[in-house]
Order: sequence, then C-alpha cells, then structure tokens
Amino acid sequence: MNMAKRPVPKFDFKPIGKANKTARKGRKESWNMVSNEMYISPRYLANIENKGQHPSLQIFFELISRYHISVDQFLYKDTTDGKSTARRQLDSLLDSLDEREISIVAATAQAIIDARTEGGK
Repeated sequence: MNMAKRPVPKFDFKPIGKANKTARKGRKESWNMVSNEMYISPRYLANIENKGQHPSLQIFFELISRYHISVDQFLYKDTTDGKSTARRQLDSLLDSLDEREISIVAATAQAIIDARTEGGK
C-alpha cells in the first residue's frame, strides 16, 4: 500500500491573522496582555497575526471567540449568507448597550441609510 502524502494546498492563514490583529488593536489590547491571558508567547501571537502562522486548534478557537471573528468569509469565499466579522463584532457591542443606547444606534443607522438614499437620487 502506497502511503505517500496526497498533495494538499496549505491554507493561507494571513487574512485571519490580519482580522485578529485589527480586532485586537480595535480593543486596544497589546500582544503582551492577550498573550498573558491566553498563556501563549507574544511572539507566537505576533507570528499568527503578521506571518500567517497556523495556530493550534485551541488557540484558533480562543482567538476567533475572543474577537467575534467569522471564519466563514475566509473558508467559504463563494458564500455570503454568513455574518461577516464586522457584523459579529457589531452584534457583540450591541449586546452591551441598554435600550436607550440601542435607539441612538438605530437612529444613526437610519440616518446613514436616508443619506445614502438621498445621495443616490
């Protein structure tokens, strides 16, 4: 029986690493802070974010959960039915608002839609 490895293209992790970096910086978290909380080295986290190093499955799951990153957009580039990372992050932020604050966000979103509609005329 031939046990040669089948040719499989290596998954490009750089876009997910970049999304992680953007989310981490958006929350004003340093490599050192996140690394200490996750019990990993700052260099490991930096390599994931900057060089596209493949993290362990556990670290991958912790990072996407921590920053509400939707991997669907990276894994299934042809489908758009899943929520984007930005949408998931916004949902997470909305969960922390009270009803008055949500009404402000809703009014702002409606004003953006109205301005876009008026601008397209």
